[in-house]
Amino acid sequence: MPKPNIPQQAVILAAGYGSRLRPFTDYRPKPLVEVNGVAILHNALAHLDALGVREVTIVVGYRKDAIEYACGSQFGGLQIRYVESTVFATTGSAWSLWLAREALLAGDLFLLEGDVFFERAALERLAWHPAPDVAAVAPFTELMAGSAVVIDEGGAIHEVRMKQTAADLRRPGPPLFKTMNLLRFSAQTLRDKIVPALDAYADAGHANVYTEQMLAQLIADAGLALAAARCDDLRWYEIDTADDLRIAEGMFSKPALRSASAGHIEVHQVKAFL
Repeated sequence: MPKPNIPQQAVILAAGYGSRLRPFTDYRPKPLVEVNGVAILHNALAHLDALGVREVTIVVGYRKDAIEYACGSQFGGLQIRYVESTVFATTGSAWSLWLAREALLAGDLFLLEGDVFFERAALERLAWHPAPDVAAVAPFTELMAGSAVVIDEGGAIHEVRMKQTAADLRRPGPPLFKTMNLLRFSAQTLRDKIVPALDAYADAGHANVYTEQMLAQLIADAGLALAAARCDDLRWYEIDTADDLRIAEGMFSKPALRSASAGHIEVHQVKAFL
């Protein structure tokens, strides 16, 4: 019987301002904004813990002390370490990922953005997918904007399109899918493709590159074979604005689980949530 590929570590990018989510982020970082009482970051950590991940590296920047206080050095069975970006205001997510390159060279991992609220089943689909490198995707809808991908007949992402809007859905062409910013990478791909690409951006002084742009280049020019794990039937939302937050709260309308002391969620309760 096949077994899931569950990495023992994960990296979460959580350094940005979250300026489009003001006033919710005036005094707290976006990953600690709550959806029905559950912080975005706590939701991610609880799901990683439930899957059996053991180590998480969180890249922090804006109001880093709040994240470190809310999550501590251990969350359930997760050991947490922090990497600080002191230039989060002027850099893209690929720079944050480069700062975590020590973790990237330690083996297979999950890579998450710190602004996505999702069901645990999304990570499970990444774990059960047979490909060594895989991204969770869902149909691109008229409520969405940003990067989109095209999937080939074999289920792999063969094109990344930046700055897509609802208007692009109405143009003739193949179906568009949204990456959920939840990915699983193999140690070999991290070592041979991801880290060298990040090093090249850093050496060239290209600090404003986003992870999606890097992946687009690697798929187009460096032969990165990134499979798509379809999550059409799952609930998830990337939270960038107040409207996004309202949509997410409506989508995840089950009774919220409140944080326990020091901002931690009771993990055994969260495993039954979603």
